[in-house]
Amino acid sequence: MPEAMSTASLVQIAVCLGLTALIALATWFTTRRDRHDGSQKDVYLAGGKLNWLFVAGAITLTNLSTDQLVGMNGNQMLLLAWWEISGFVGLLILAFVFVPIYYRAGVTTVTELLEQRYGGGGIRTLVSALFLFGMILIYLPAGLYSGALFLKTAGIDLPLLVLAGFLGVVAAAYTIAGGLRAVAVMETYSGIGVLGIAVLIVVLALNAVDWDITRGVPPERLTMIGAPDSPIPFATLFTGMIFIQIYYWSTNQPITQKAMAAPSVREAQKGVLAAAAVRILIIPAIVVVPGVVAYQLFGDINDAAYGRLVGQVLPPWLSGVFAATIAAAVIAHTAAVMNAAVGLYAVDFHAKFIAPVANHWRLSSVVTVLFTASSITLVPVFANATSIINLLQQLNGLSSMPILSAFVVGLLFKGVESRAAIAGVVWGVAFYGLYTFILQPEGIITLHYIHFMVVTLATSVAAALAVNRLVLGQRARLAIGAAPRLQG
Repeated sequence: MPEAMSTASLVQIAVCLGLTALIALATWFTTRRDRHDGSQKDVYLAGGKLNWLFVAGAITLTNLSTDQLVGMNGNQMLLLAWWEISGFVGLLILAFVFVPIYYRAGVTTVTELLEQRYGGGGIRTLVSALFLFGMILIYLPAGLYSGALFLKTAGIDLPLLVLAGFLGVVAAAYTIAGGLRAVAVMETYSGIGVLGIAVLIVVLALNAVDWDITRGVPPERLTMIGAPDSPIPFATLFTGMIFIQIYYWSTNQPITQKAMAAPSVREAQKGVLAAAAVRILIIPAIVVVPGVVAYQLFGDINDAAYGRLVGQVLPPWLSGVFAATIAAAVIAHTAAVMNAAVGLYAVDFHAKFIAPVANHWRLSSVVTVLFTASSITLVPVFANATSIINLLQQLNGLSSMPILSAFVVGLLFKGVESRAAIAGVVWGVAFYGLYTFILQPEGIITLHYIHFMVVTLATSVAAALAVNRLVLGQRARLAIGAAPRLQG
């Protein structure tokens, strides 16, 4: 810890701690009368009692954290807004296609749906393992790192690991104390502050450059038509981008878990559509405009752009408040992913392979502590990334399209064995890994990774169907529109 800390930094810390405590108090007040039975639905689906407001707030804040605010603004170009604009389409698909499917299936985890569709648990176990791998080794530590980086660049002069540790421990406390219900309520209350002050940052940033973001900024940072060598080439909007969004919003446990926690399909759909409205009306501006303004003021400074801009344009008396809202966003995001990860482990692994779970609260507490410790330990690994958001999207491809292929085959076809789906997923992981770590770096394949995700998805589906027919001797039949049910 620094020998001497400035008064401003101490004030920021005090305000941050105070508002964090206030959000915790409001969450407790809202959830204090909840009754718990220790079941998996109670802990991981909020007892099926989330109304549409908390569904919308939880979905919004599970996605919106410093990964977006720091990472997207760190690219310092308008082009990155396409991730959020296309996310609107992804949420519509979740609301009208996948929400009814999950509710008919009556599942706690999305992987349970796969077991129902294929009539075998092998594919469920594999996909759950891939989800856990991504959450524990990538998303949890990356979220803590980007949150700690922002707080440090915004003026809280403490070591990154200390800041990441604080954020991780508070997030774990929510997961342990209140399960998904407490996490969703906290995310909603945090989201009001995060969105409000993030919009204020956009207004103050534009005012700082006289509402002209074009002055001194290269055209490639202002265009919405991405060049072939840009982070999002324009053609990718019509290839891999839509499938990335379907995977993220419709088959990704930390997101779909919130939609599955409402009392009815209609209530869930209202919440998802409210989250979609927030995404298209507010999110694109707050994740790209500050980064472009930071380029005007400070030049190309990558992931430090957002924190430095906030320190420049925000009045000193608000700096502590904003640090607190960012801390709340990171805590909310981390708690949401943590609850989903613990749920996947408890339902898909512990209950199946170790022992029946009599009380999910007790198991959740132990696993949350372990996952939190590993996430904090891995934070330094992400410190060398030039762009945290681009790194996350590329790493995401290792599992996202292979996992989506299992859902595509399972929902569109009947008569496909679990072993065939496993073959498709394994092929996809190996194929995308070969591309990411060998073929693209060596210049053998120069196709953009978003384009290549479509290739991975298509070949994974083809591999599953081919193994099913040629190796297992089973004939797949189209089953579009069929309700999820056990095969055999």
